[in-house]
Amino acid sequence: MVVRFQGGSNAGHTVWVGDQRFAFHHIPTGVLRGKTSILGAGMVLDLAVLLDEETKLSDAGVQVHSSLHISENAHLILPYHKTLEEAEEKRLGDKAIGTTLRGIGPAYEDKTARRGVRVGDLRDPDWLADKLSDVVNYKNLILERVYHAPPVDAVKLFDDLRALYDHYADVICDTGRLVAEAFDQGKRVLFEGAQGPMLDIDWGTYPYVTSCSLISAAACAGAGVGPKHIGRVIGVAKAYTTRVGYGPFPTEVEERLAKTMREQGGEFGTTTGRARRIGWFDAVVVKKAVRLSGLDALAITHLDVLGQFAEIPVCTSYLCDEEQITEFPNDLRRLAKCTPRYTSLSGWNTDISSARRFSDLPDNAQRYVRAIEEMVGVPVSHVLVGRQRDQSIIL
Repeated sequence: MVVRFQGGSNAGHTVWVGDQRFAFHHIPTGVLRGKTSILGAGMVLDLAVLLDEETKLSDAGVQVHSSLHISENAHLILPYHKTLEEAEEKRLGDKAIGTTLRGIGPAYEDKTARRGVRVGDLRDPDWLADKLSDVVNYKNLILERVYHAPPVDAVKLFDDLRALYDHYADVICDTGRLVAEAFDQGKRVLFEGAQGPMLDIDWGTYPYVTSCSLISAAACAGAGVGPKHIGRVIGVAKAYTTRVGYGPFPTEVEERLAKTMREQGGEFGTTTGRARRIGWFDAVVVKKAVRLSGLDALAITHLDVLGQFAEIPVCTSYLCDEEQITEFPNDLRRLAKCTPRYTSLSGWNTDISSARRFSDLPDNAQRYVRAIEEMVGVPVSHVLVGRQRDQSIIL
């Protein structure tokens, strides 16, 4: 069983099977291996996007619906969420967050304000119609009077949601109970995260963050299980650093170099297609992620992208107001003043994509991985030297 426990269609995962590319937005990637797929209560779901994702996977020969279960407690992303988000980003101008415009923030805002529409609300048409009438009237006041945007048609929205419900009615359930039963039966459960701790609503580079918690502890709340069930936490970090959207980025490299690394590493958002910003490996950031999520191990991806360099800088601390710091600051204004302090490691200047064992890697590539372990304080469990499954070296 693989469980997505937070986020929505903003969090894309690209998976390659041979030469076939699969783009995931809601559905856990374990569906490719026939695993039970859970969309947990902590998620916000755009059912139209989910249906499109399911259809594309099914057309590619992947069985989705028979293994899918959707939490009745998950909240829905509705058309007015996207309209409001786009209008607010335009209003902010050069102070915009740089969101994916998928309605994630407004959907979580409604969840917290207790006016959200949940998946389980779709079951009762009378209840749904009454709820939509109240919420849409409220949203239309904002759309028309604040943003001068067109209103939402509550009747059309009701009809669209009921049609989507007809497709998913048989897989909507109490997913927390399903996960608990899997544990009781001794089954293996993987909680699949999305995004990373620096986009966490509490611990990330606020306000340039997403709208929910992304650290490992969020798996318990979003999936509906107790912390005693979490047996091992593996973080995923690239051999360099990337970011999508705005906000301070201490190790960011100049665009000419970023373009080269971006093209080799395929650094374009799965959901938006936006070019990712590129920087050198930042041990200050990763150490904070290790601490926040209680990582047992770290998987290092994209090591092959660094094969073009004779020397590779790694950030080990920041200089801020003439003070050297090794802890990632919570204050965005302080972070914006930080400049990276680098340790230079010798590169290997060769293609490593054919390596299948750690001992196959050049000595300097091995030293790079061991240096990361020492800098961030946890062992490296996997090293990825390409996008294919057999290019994952397990240490």
